[in-house]
Amino acid sequence: MEPIDFVILWVDGADPEWQKERERYLSSKHSSAAEKMTDNGNDENRFRDWDLLRYWFRGIERFAPWVRNIFFVTWGHYPAWLNLEHPKLKLIRHEDYIPKEKLPVFNSNVIELYLNRIPELSERFVLFNDDMFLMKPVKETDFFHGKLPCESALMDAPSPENIRNVFPHMMLNNAAVINQHFDKKQVLRTNWKKFFTLKYKKGLLRNLLLAPLEWFSCFRSEHVPIAHLKSTFDTVWREEEAVLSATGSNRFRSREDVTHWLMKDWRICEGQFVPRSTDWSHCFELGKDDLNTICRCIEHPVCKAICLNDSRDDIAFEYTQAMLQKSFEKLLPKISAYEREIR
Repeated sequence: MEPIDFVILWVDGADPEWQKERERYLSSKHSSAAEKMTDNGNDENRFRDWDLLRYWFRGIERFAPWVRNIFFVTWGHYPAWLNLEHPKLKLIRHEDYIPKEKLPVFNSNVIELYLNRIPELSERFVLFNDDMFLMKPVKETDFFHGKLPCESALMDAPSPENIRNVFPHMMLNNAAVINQHFDKKQVLRTNWKKFFTLKYKKGLLRNLLLAPLEWFSCFRSEHVPIAHLKSTFDTVWREEEAVLSATGSNRFRSREDVTHWLMKDWRICEGQFVPRSTDWSHCFELGKDDLNTICRCIEHPVCKAICLNDSRDDIAFEYTQAMLQKSFEKLLPKISAYEREIR
């Protein structure tokens, strides 16, 4: 069976050279107030580093030692403590796989859409953002059953809370592509056992309520590690090259983007997945969810993976960071082989 690789995206938002390059392109792009209002995905908090990455690696070493390789995708920088000599670690720069004419890029959608071009990446891989952490031991079957990725087929309806939120637009863009290629009634009729399962808990009720609608409004995209197939990326690129390439031309997130979730949605509509319980992971919103509750869930994990989503700019950053680091130290105090001594 094809091995499983992990891919993680990381950016050092404090790197002065990266900041200089980003500001140069950002200032030239945003020539109007209207454009600035549409790009909430480019706020400063989207790029700040919480200095928690070492716990991601400690979690991988402790909870998923079976992973073949870790592809560390970066603009070019990396933490000083990272052991680049680790045999499983592959440092991948954007220029290594993204077309030259699309660079530099500060749009995570673009960075993710081209992942199938990474040399040596396995057919089966799991995509992490740097705010997603393993909390308990996981098996390969937590991500794949044979060639089939594990996934929750959760239908949803976008509901933006303000005009600056670009994410509902991107979810609708994904759905528009899906509806051009798949007949919703046929998909649900063929795969009803995978859409209507008690594993989805409250999500089952939402699926039942949205089932009568003619089109897929969108699929819920949980901010958690996602199991992917390179062959699905290849298929969607072949079928919708113009759409994906157009997103690739957006150096910053925009309302016109599609996302890597499109690949997940495509597999769901093909029925090429194994239903997974929604209790497998949980996404916390920093600055919104109770910090003490988050810390307890880190120190005494309930689910196998969590996400600490940084979507607000009004967080007490230093206090929150210290609390999170303290909790992670209790869960993962042992230095991993992915870390090296800084001299």
